[in-house]
Amino acid sequence: MHDDPQPIGSENILNRFRAILAARGLADIEPGPTDSATNPNDPGHPEYHRRQRAQFALARWERATPYRYQHATATHPDVITWARRATADLRDAGFLVLTGSTGTGKTHEAYGALRHIASSGPTRFEFIATTAPDMYGRLRPSGSNNGMEHELRRLTTVPLLLLDDLGTEKLSEWTEEATYRLINERYNQCLPLIVTTNLPVRAQRDDRGLPAGPDLVARLGERLTSRLAEATTVITLTGPDRRRPPRSAA
Repeated sequence: MHDDPQPIGSENILNRFRAILAARGLADIEPGPTDSATNPNDPGHPEYHRRQRAQFALARWERATPYRYQHATATHPDVITWARRATADLRDAGFLVLTGSTGTGKTHEAYGALRHIASSGPTRFEFIATTAPDMYGRLRPSGSNNGMEHELRRLTTVPLLLLDDLGTEKLSEWTEEATYRLINERYNQCLPLIVTTNLPVRAQRDDRGLPAGPDLVARLGERLTSRLAEATTVITLTGPDRRRPPRSAA
């Protein structure tokens, strides 16, 4: 009769291995330490995948960003804070309104905020950037409302939307209604919106208590303004017009 084969983990098999190692002078070698630290450059590491997502998102940002703003970087502390909040949770970001006179860097900061979000490596990065006049041009019905409804649905569902130069369009009952539908839907869905405008949120009042000029409240209407008050970060940018060369000293 043959003996039953010994299990691979039996003492006899282990002793046999030890004898073979001893015959080769390897019996006294102790096993070295095991490096259990993960490497961020390894494909299985979370940081590796985050960098891959960031690379993809930044490439998408670059393709959708005008050449003039290809190097845009958010520098205002409050803009960076908003972008970080959007990075953590888009639905918790709220709206960002950048106001100020011409040339103070509103559009630059807006694209910089989008770039900041892209560089974080989000699992999904989609945005639309348009000027207000261009948006109304695409929304305006031409014989049928189907095109308008499709475009409006696209603007209200995209994860990130930048509406540049709000207030430069010709105001009408139609533009007021289109603006209301767009902003109200994004507000209800808790989707972020970045707005740049030359208009102050509220214009200064004259001696009679009347607005000294146009403001964003009048542009959007009280029904929208009251809803947005709780969910909007307003940042006023000041300074000289960056687009004009500085005057030389006399």
